Amino acid sequence: QVQLVESGGGLVQAGGSLRLSCAASGRTFSGYAMGWFRQAPGKEREFVAAISWSGGTTYYADSVKGRFTISRDNAKNTVYLQMNSLKPEDTAVYYCAVEGLLSRLRIGVSDYWGQGTQVTVSS
Repeated sequence: QVQLVESGGGLVQAGGSLRLSCAASGRTFSGYAMGWFRQAPGKEREFVAAISWSGGTTYYADSVKGRFTISRDNAKNTVYLQMNSLKPEDTAVYYCAVEGLLSRLRIGVSDYWGQGTQVTVSS
């Protein structure tokens, strides 16, 4: 059974930092892209960042460019999201996802999703 388990969320003041982790298990994800999405209350889920299997290609939403960094450790089947200079508008539930094609992941297509971790940024 495939499981994606996020961790690292919490409450932080504006300007602070958090590092999210997502560990995948239950099957082999060799060659798969991994990514992060978020959903704020009353809003649709939106793309945040994605990374290719090799780590050589990354994509970011314009709203997080220069503040967030996605990375991965394939030996651990884990993807990370380093979030710096956090803003109140970053408050959301953050979800990780795994998909065979990076192009599909960028538009939110994935068969595998985590349960989410809450990030709250206070002003």
